[in-house]
Amino acid sequence: MSALRNPPLALYVHFPWCVRKCPYCDFNSYTLNGALAQEPYLERLARDIEAQARDVPGREIVSVFLGGGTPSLFSPDAIGAVLEGARRHLKFAADVEVTLEANPGTIERGRFAAYRAAGVNRVSLGAQSFDAAILKALGRIHSPDDTRRAADELHAAGLANFNLDLMYALPGQDVAGAQADVHEALALSPAHLSHYQLTLEPGTLFAARPPPLPDEDTVAAMLSACGERLHAAEFIQYEVSAYARAGRQCRHNLNYWNFGDYLGVGAGAHGKLTFADRGQIVRTVQPREPRRYLAAADCARTRHEIESEELPFEFMLNALRLPGGFTAESFAARTGLHYDVIGARIDALTTRGLLDSTPEGCRPSTLGLRFLNDLLLEFMPERSKMSGSSTLSMTSLEAQGGVPSPLYTGSPTPSAE
Repeated sequence: MSALRNPPLALYVHFPWCVRKCPYCDFNSYTLNGALAQEPYLERLARDIEAQARDVPGREIVSVFLGGGTPSLFSPDAIGAVLEGARRHLKFAADVEVTLEANPGTIERGRFAAYRAAGVNRVSLGAQSFDAAILKALGRIHSPDDTRRAADELHAAGLANFNLDLMYALPGQDVAGAQADVHEALALSPAHLSHYQLTLEPGTLFAARPPPLPDEDTVAAMLSACGERLHAAEFIQYEVSAYARAGRQCRHNLNYWNFGDYLGVGAGAHGKLTFADRGQIVRTVQPREPRRYLAAADCARTRHEIESEELPFEFMLNALRLPGGFTAESFAARTGLHYDVIGARIDALTTRGLLDSTPEGCRPSTLGLRFLNDLLLEFMPERSKMSGSSTLSMTSLEAQGGVPSPLYTGSPTPSAE
């Protein structure tokens, strides 16, 4: 092991309820039956934050992500109470980024201004599409006009730093339709756009009853055409499914992709913590079902220490999502391993054209980004390859910051915000 260092630390808070469960969604979310009982969950979150703060004394929180589910079902006062409680037990950076996920169909007039007053300074809005028929097919509760009104509200509230979630390869969609969605999204002047492909995830309604989806050639054409349009609008692709105006990259998600640390608070939330003094990197996971989470002891998280042989894959699962790649120094600092542990694999993959060398390290090539899943498998531990599966946590990012289900052109892997 080399000199392991504690990376930046973020906080993820999960709100697991939705008005309706979307048929494509495999996140840890539940349909809200009846009125939302906010207080019991808020009290449990407060105890959870206090308990987890003991693991990170003195460490600074660089970003907070309030994800779900639909956090915007909770009132601004409730969100403010969560943030106030977190500040009591955790040290927030002066410029901390605080993101709230919101469904355009759950936002009332003036609500974003109240969220801003509560401490939110960034919003991720689940637009998904601007085609009313497609939104209906996706089971969404909002209309295109709801998204437009929500964006107007965000600008009026001084929350211009917002993301629009957009999907492509949707039921009945063609290339022109995908381009039209990007055009509509850009017209709302977001600071950030997440652009990811619909996939059929096991256990979802769409997996059981698949809708008609575009073929692979059409999907590839959508991705290319939409990418060109975003590039022309001066949106930088800084992650495989994320585009942003200069200086508006999502700090919270970048911390994930750079193998940073994060506390996972709420039902089913995942966390990752580095204990440099002990030479340990630990994954944590909360009880998944809300009732079990509410009934559990304050320190009920399952903890799993990542073994050294798993670390290269865990690191690459994140870092290779970034077109800019990573440095040899960051690999050593974030894993505690010497770079020469992966040196031979890096050289072989560079020879095969899947990686490009940089002065400080390497990055995925255009071909590598296209076949990212195949590239990642080269770093999987041999015992996992032999079993045909990995015990490593692909799901550790699944609901962290609204990370959508896996998907890339060529081979499936995870997507962005």
